[in-house]
Amino acid sequence: MATAAFEEIVEDFEFMEDWEDRYRHVIDLGKAMRPLDDALKVPATKVDGCASQVWLHATVEDGEFRFDGDSDAMIVRGLIAVLRCLYNGLGLKDVVAVDARAELGRLGLNEHLSSQRSNGLRSMIERIRETAMAQA
Repeated sequence: MATAAFEEIVEDFEFMEDWEDRYRHVIDLGKAMRPLDDALKVPATKVDGCASQVWLHATVEDGEFRFDGDSDAMIVRGLIAVLRCLYNGLGLKDVVAVDARAELGRLGLNEHLSSQRSNGLRSMIERIRETAMAQA
């Protein structure tokens, strides 16, 4: 069910020898992402349960789910970029059906994130799913 953009990340990760390279790649993905407009960094878009500041702003256009996001932490910003590749462009029902844990597991993220980062990632995924269910 993964998008082509997410499959590209999976392929990139397969060529990287160690986790440090993968970690840097995630950070680079976040750096390449356009910052979220400050006007969208409001309590309604803030994600609770993250150790750092995180905002996710979702839209649905022509039945396709899309979201942008931002964080004050570089690795979290990178994780947002990964999630955007996983979810953006999917239909609402497909967003809800994605097994994010399994998909992210293909990247080895589950074993290499701190418990705080893992909790924050779960909170972001939960927000994405809740938003898609509310729009469906």
